[in-house]
Amino acid sequence: MDMKDVGVLAAIAAAGSLSGAARRLGMTPMSVSRRLAALERELRVRLIHRTTRSVSLTPEGEAFLPYAQTMLEAEEAARATLSPEASGARGVLKITAPAVFGRTVIAPLLPQLLAEHPALKVDLNLSDNIVDIVGSGIDVAIRIAPLRDSNLIARQLAVNPRVLCASPQYLRLNGTPVNSSELSRHACLLLNGLQHWPFMAGQQVRSIRVEGRLSSSSLEGIRTACLQGLGLAQLTYWDVHEALAAGSLIEVSLDDVQPQALSIWALLPTRRYIPLRVKVFLELLGNRLNRF
Repeated sequence: MDMKDVGVLAAIAAAGSLSGAARRLGMTPMSVSRRLAALERELRVRLIHRTTRSVSLTPEGEAFLPYAQTMLEAEEAARATLSPEASGARGVLKITAPAVFGRTVIAPLLPQLLAEHPALKVDLNLSDNIVDIVGSGIDVAIRIAPLRDSNLIARQLAVNPRVLCASPQYLRLNGTPVNSSELSRHACLLLNGLQHWPFMAGQQVRSIRVEGRLSSSSLEGIRTACLQGLGLAQLTYWDVHEALAAGSLIEVSLDDVQPQALSIWALLPTRRYIPLRVKVFLELLGNRLNRF
């Protein structure tokens, strides 16, 4: 049995489509289709239902998939054991993450990750937009937001509370608000289209309307404007942890409300087969986040 054919089946199951599997594997859809057909001929069963819009595993495919994943993991482990230069994770690790978090937290981890896994490549997509990870062949998406219901597998990595903050210069010139009612007299830095900031009043979410002269389509723009002394911003801890530690931003605490707690999530396309390249990345990232 050709293990490349087996790998194609696992990729199709993870991606939910032949084209998604092709992007994940760096192959053409035609090559993916041919390898799947070769595996089905060898096993003498149909493994995948194909339609013009989607694919799904047949009952035989569902039954065979765990064995396929075990074979792939065993092959990977065998290669690492017999070939020292091939030890560790292999292939292309495709990650998508919010821009600020990716730049300040994930990017600094990449030298260690690549040094420990010489056969690994990384494709890092930094965007504040929601990316279709299945359709784009992404291995793992890092998200910092309340999660919507979906078919993706979510794994919580760390807490990430919202932080109300401003530069020392801004607070020196404009004073420090002590409760939520005083926010109305401050310049608040807003994401485009969002006029309310969420806080917690006890166990209840309280949405407070704020005003400001500057808005941005990106968190990076808000963070930069805040560092420049242009107003108050509501960001998350891991977006501003370096600035808070350096004193270039100051956390502002209000008497009547508290920041809303968020979490950092890893979203995976499937729980059926998690490649070693994803496991080692999430372990490294989790260790970094939970040091604080």
